Amino acid sequence: MRFTLLFALCAALLAGQSKPPAKPAPAATSSEDQDLERALSESGSSPVEYARALERHLLKYPNSERRAEMERVLAQASIEMRDKRRILLYGVPAIEGGSRNPQVLDFTTRTLLDQTDKPSHERALKYSRLLAEAMDAQRQSQIAAKEFTSSRGRRLDETEFAIARARTFEARALGELGLFDEALQAATQGWTLYPTRENARERARLLERARKPSAALAAFAEALALADERAEPGDPAKERARLADLSTKATGSDSGFGPALLAAYDRVAALRAAREKRLREFDPNLSARAPLDFTLSGVEGGALDMASLKGKVVIIDFWATWCGPCRAQHPLYEQAKKRFKDRSDVVFLAVSTDEDRSAVVPFLEANKWSKQVWFEDGLATLLRVSSIPTTVILDRQGAITSRLNGFIADRFVDMLSDRINEALGDSK
Repeated sequence: MRFTLLFALCAALLAGQSKPPAKPAPAATSSEDQDLERALSESGSSPVEYARALERHLLKYPNSERRAEMERVLAQASIEMRDKRRILLYGVPAIEGGSRNPQVLDFTTRTLLDQTDKPSHERALKYSRLLAEAMDAQRQSQIAAKEFTSSRGRRLDETEFAIARARTFEARALGELGLFDEALQAATQGWTLYPTRENARERARLLERARKPSAALAAFAEALALADERAEPGDPAKERARLADLSTKATGSDSGFGPALLAAYDRVAALRAAREKRLREFDPNLSARAPLDFTLSGVEGGALDMASLKGKVVIIDFWATWCGPCRAQHPLYEQAKKRFKDRSDVVFLAVSTDEDRSAVVPFLEANKWSKQVWFEDGLATLLRVSSIPTTVILDRQGAITSRLNGFIADRFVDMLSDRINEALGDSK
């Protein structure tokens, strides 16, 4: 049957491809297959038209054996189109049919929370917990993973944000159902893991409804204290009015919110510092923005804090065990190192870009190379190393002064030496 191919094409269309890749067309096995193929081929490359074609097909074949698959595709298309009606129409059956796609869970839950009826809020509660459960399992897997990936800190950060968002959804659903104690517990769990403006605003709403004006003011002040790039910007006039209203209820004065705001800034700063510290313990290079911000792990253990090299000219050789040109360059690189062996202000770093880290030590031993080798740990991405071997030279302040992509065998030693001397001369 053609369904597998057709759904693959749908994914390509939703990902933004202008036209699906050409494929030989096997003979259709049923009139439904033929109708679907024809409808999709006539829909062009627009996700909107593609969705309409699938909808027409489901109207014609309501008992299609691939209905669940088409509903999942339509749910994703609805999200791409930001069509709330369709998100509910197809997101709900997709989830009920077993889909645990985080994006479908997120958007469907959010849309259900915008409804005013109790069944929608009950369903939103169920889906928010499914989302939190799925993302928490992903978080545990990321934390336990032994294999290094250069973006692991960013991925954990995104996963924890998703968990906090799910807990905020859960809190809102519980609040709409009148379960304020459980709602505050869920909101607090989200806030503790990843403080967000959306969460702080939800806690303020819950606390105000629970007739706790002072706590509501404190929570709303935290929302204002957060510089949350992921949150939609609020209306300054409305936020000022809400702040004044909560201040009146909590202090008796519409201008008595100053101490609450100052305390909120302190709490938010402390939470963010603690979170950053925890994430940096998991991935020391999470916030690295410059070469000297990085900490590189050694192939035999230990770590190199690049900041410790400030004041020296640093030559970074990016290579890999599978790279033939890297092996050919190695003796030339060693010759260049000998020219500067008496310079304590010149440091050569051999940095492996191997994805399979277990291959590095055996390779070094087999080829009798020095084991003073470091893993790139995201540095290659920062420096946009797209081919190897690549040599990058940093001045005494950690700025890039030169780079060599590849090498010219009969000139490499002199070229590298000249550029190192230039870096030394420029830094005087």
